[in-house]
Amino acid sequence: MKMTFIGATHEVTGSCTYIEACGKRFLVDFGMQQGEDIFENVQVPVAPSQIDFVLLTHAHIDHSGLLPLLYAGGFQGEIHATEATASLCSVMLRDSAHIQEFEAEWRSRKARRRGEEDYEPLYTMDDAIGAIELFVPHRYETECEISEGITIKFRDAGHLLGSSSIMLTLTENGETRKIVFSGDIGNTHQPLIRDPQFVDSADYVIMESTYGDRVHDRPTDYVTALANVLQETFDRGGSVIIPSFAVGRTQEMLYFIRKIKADGIIRDHDDFPVYVDSPLAIEATNVFNKNVKGCFDEDAMALVNQGINPLLFQGLKTTITSDESRQINFDTKPKVILSASGMCEAGRIRHHLKHNLWRPECTICFVGYQAVGTLGRKLIEGAQSVKLFGENITVNAKIEVLRGISGHADMNGLLDWLAGFEKVPDRVMVVHGEDTVTDHFAALVEEQFGCPAFAPYSGGSVDLATNEIITIGQKIPKKAEEKPNKIKSASAFNR
Repeated sequence: MKMTFIGATHEVTGSCTYIEACGKRFLVDFGMQQGEDIFENVQVPVAPSQIDFVLLTHAHIDHSGLLPLLYAGGFQGEIHATEATASLCSVMLRDSAHIQEFEAEWRSRKARRRGEEDYEPLYTMDDAIGAIELFVPHRYETECEISEGITIKFRDAGHLLGSSSIMLTLTENGETRKIVFSGDIGNTHQPLIRDPQFVDSADYVIMESTYGDRVHDRPTDYVTALANVLQETFDRGGSVIIPSFAVGRTQEMLYFIRKIKADGIIRDHDDFPVYVDSPLAIEATNVFNKNVKGCFDEDAMALVNQGINPLLFQGLKTTITSDESRQINFDTKPKVILSASGMCEAGRIRHHLKHNLWRPECTICFVGYQAVGTLGRKLIEGAQSVKLFGENITVNAKIEVLRGISGHADMNGLLDWLAGFEKVPDRVMVVHGEDTVTDHFAALVEEQFGCPAFAPYSGGSVDLATNEIITIGQKIPKKAEEKPNKIKSASAFNR
């Protein structure tokens, strides 16, 4: 029984763990590295064709995004995930492959003009479809023996529709060990989806630490805060542009806006239109609507039981084609535009910013985290002018930030989840956090629970039978010349 950490070690993205047990080799998550890539990751120690199966915590690309690459390399095993995760991955992995092919085609055209070789996409649509066909969907709380000596159970992690903590039980040579992968643990009191569910026992816990050193701000009333932004902007004759992540955050905003309309909070603009201008967001919303009973929380289910769809309302409009998207800004009536990407790095949101940033009557309302160096971050930090499509655009619109909605638990939420264990685990391994955060949270776990904890680097491994750390791995910074390729890859996935 040996576990080796591959990705999201002292970094936030690229989650991947490799396990050898019960005569099988398998992965837990196989995600794309996104954003800044600081440290070198070791390779999975066997060829893709030798991986027997994959366990997937949830659909976000930093956990699932390399599954088509695994398939392209010869992987033919099963991918075990919740029903909603399988449905979302069917949408997101195809979208990711389309982006990869589009990016490669665009770069190849430029390369040919320079007399250089064509670019190859990281993977193709056929690879994505091949990976999607390998998914085996599971219901929450249903234990399943997937191989002799290996059983799994998925429990709601409250982070995204279908997100899960995975309870993995291994029995080999008369020894049984229970390993819990936290997945990304969700924030409490989020709209639509349930709060994270606790796990009562484990020998080992592999735990995320995204916000392991900080506590979230939370507005006392998010609906009122959003309604105030809409009211003030509409009264000025402007529109509200909301850069929003297509999966998760867009659906939450639709939930809030439906309530604002139902309660008649906005005065004199009752029929204001709301545009969802993102094909991926529209497909993801359809997946949300098909997974009501298994994933929605009590408040959302109460609406459903009254015959009310919590994501639909009068005035909601969806746009698929580029022509439909362009037409939105020709209508001068005050409106709400929800568009991706959430950090304004690519996608249709940049066109809406080009048409509305210079208008003082409009508002750009940020509802999600903006990473350092992104256009969204520059705007909230007070940029007076930005370049879009080769044109300098003056920032006259009002910039608003609605804090408090996060898909991740904060430090207190992570500690509360860990406190749900009835018996202190034999060891906690801390992953999926920034370099200093992982070490900070590991020390905090030891201090508060008296539980041995450490934050491995890529290549770190543990003998699960003896609870011995074989190696913590090495902290190897990325070489400078390797980083541009990672930036290109991250740019493609942002789009």
